[in-house]
Amino acid sequence: MTPMSESHTRDLTIEWHGQSAYTLRGGGTSVLIDPFDMSQRPAGMSSIRFEYPQTPPQAVDLLLITHEHFDHNGASIAAGDPHTVRSTAGRLDTPAGEVVAIAAEHDPEAGTQRGPNTVFVFTVGGVRICHMGDFGQSSLRPEQQQAIGAIDLLFIPVGGGPTIDAAQAATITRALQPRWVVPMHYGNEYVDFVAPPDEFLAEFESVTRFDTNSAELADAPADGALHVLHLAPPQA
Repeated sequence: MTPMSESHTRDLTIEWHGQSAYTLRGGGTSVLIDPFDMSQRPAGMSSIRFEYPQTPPQAVDLLLITHEHFDHNGASIAAGDPHTVRSTAGRLDTPAGEVVAIAAEHDPEAGTQRGPNTVFVFTVGGVRICHMGDFGQSSLRPEQQQAIGAIDLLFIPVGGGPTIDAAQAATITRALQPRWVVPMHYGNEYVDFVAPPDEFLAEFESVTRFDTNSAELADAPADGALHVLHLAPPQA
């Protein structure tokens, strides 16, 4: 039984900026996760397509950065001086309450290829959320799953390449048993170095497709089954 089974609250707006970048707002709290700043794109990325619209600058209460790659660590996007949790592990007090930051790896070789990655677990608007960043391990370790615990909403990479692929993501999703799962970090008209989400979406019976890059969780199915929420990419 997940945390929301007691409170029944779903005060959460999800806005997808592309890749793994989201703004979450609910209960008077705002969280920005893994923004990217296109002005900081390394010259070495010219061989691949990464052309999402710029993540818009915004004021938030909390900034979370899962790892230090260009397409995830655009801290300058967060206006003002938000509380920042950046590429670390532990149980941390923040304006959004406790954030559980869980050490993970960006690759299946103990981080020796692409470095560390942080899995974040936190609550916004009564919704217990897990954002897996660029999780690249071949599987979820038991101690990581225990640290994640019961969650309502899961953000998970599904495109393969530098992260887990669709089949691995589906296995982890079923192990964590969220109420809703949002696929991220996949190929589309803006990105060509990861696979599209189709294989992951095909793994599940219930897929709710949103016409825009923003969704109210209150509009999502809530019958106790697992539902995939598929947001549209942001438009320039």
